[in-house]
Amino acid sequence: MMNGNVSPDRNGGSVRAVLGRFIQRQESSIIIMLILYMGAVTLVNPTFSSGANLFNVLRSSGFTLITVIGMTFILITGGLDLSVGSVLALGGVITGMACRTGLPVPAAIMLGLGMGLLIGFLNGIIIVKSGIPPLIVTLGMQYAAKGLVQVLTKGVPIYPLPAAIKAIEKFRFIGLPAVVLFALGIAVIGHIVLSSTEFGRSIYALGGNREAARISGIRTKRTELLVYTITGGLAALAGIFITARLGSAEAAAGTGYELTVICAAIIGGTSTFGGTGSILGSVLGAFFMEVLTNSLTLMHISVYWQNLVVGTILILAVLLDQYKRRLIMRQALRSVGKAESAHD
Repeated sequence: MMNGNVSPDRNGGSVRAVLGRFIQRQESSIIIMLILYMGAVTLVNPTFSSGANLFNVLRSSGFTLITVIGMTFILITGGLDLSVGSVLALGGVITGMACRTGLPVPAAIMLGLGMGLLIGFLNGIIIVKSGIPPLIVTLGMQYAAKGLVQVLTKGVPIYPLPAAIKAIEKFRFIGLPAVVLFALGIAVIGHIVLSSTEFGRSIYALGGNREAARISGIRTKRTELLVYTITGGLAALAGIFITARLGSAEAAAGTGYELTVICAAIIGGTSTFGGTGSILGSVLGAFFMEVLTNSLTLMHISVYWQNLVVGTILILAVLLDQYKRRLIMRQALRSVGKAESAHD
């Protein structure tokens, strides 16, 4: 009898404790928002929850997910990269042009990846050596890379491409396309890097307090250079996958891509002020962005309204980030005040 009386209280307490821990997690907001939004869209248009449509959402989110891992690293350091959309297009174009010259597909892919890594390295080296804000440097690189794409293509798609590169899109493993498999693999590696390596701790330290990180012996410039280089390579990789999917290298590929990637990371809980973020949150953010685009298209909402919705969500996500930061600061101040009162 005693066990019967006590058990409900214990169960209720454990449930509340689990819910409390869940709410405190960075990813809780995006998980709740994703579930509620998908439920509401399914009620309006049941086609959204069909297996075929959800598979398309998953496949399309892979392109965003590849680059959002690098963008998460950059945002955690307190930086920003606006050039990823142009680098995506450039990586695809270089790969397509190399294939057209008769170069083997693996070598062409390496050239495309190399170009992305080079652009990312240039972003990083200019930022760490000159002290120019990342916003300005990467905005300039965005236009430079876009201009190079226009010069190389004259605005004309590069096609036809070899069957070997198109085969990348057709590859399946346990039903999942190559882009999703690569994206999930990169996400797992990114999570391990952030949570279990010295490099990951350096990224968080750099975003938390740059000067304190430098004084403690962390090679801040090297860390910053590496995160921009990695992000450039990942953006080019996404461009190569898009080229494989389309069967041609498009000069217009990547238009607006940087907004989608940044929005996905911020919605997933990565702070625009640096020092906070997680790969899981960014993965969910990338999936949410594709769910949003797909659902609005299914409901026949104009692309112009879609851009308005994405921009509004980005602003709301930044406001939520600021609110969370202030809440954390207040809680920290209260804890300090209580500790001082207890000491007195």
